[in-house]
Amino acid sequence: MTKSMQTRRRTAIPRDVIFEFSAVGNSVKVCAIDPQTGLEVSIVGPVNAGETALRRTAMAKLRYMLEKRQPQSLGIKGTFA
Repeated sequence: MTKSMQTRRRTAIPRDVIFEFSAVGNSVKVCAIDPQTGLEVSIVGPVNAGETALRRTAMAKLRYMLEKRQPQSLGIKGTFA
């Protein structure tokens, strides 16, 4: 992984995240919200998966979506026509 990719990846990690858990039968819906951008993602998992695993999965999806929203730098300086 190049240094620019590591820098971009670090900037996409939210500092504060709000988690919301909603049990629906044998499943749990977990919403993860980034308060800075207002981006909200949700996952659904089994009740017996454990809170830590569900948080980790929701956080991974939130990071992915934040990285997806950021424009990628080409790493090339200069003028393009």
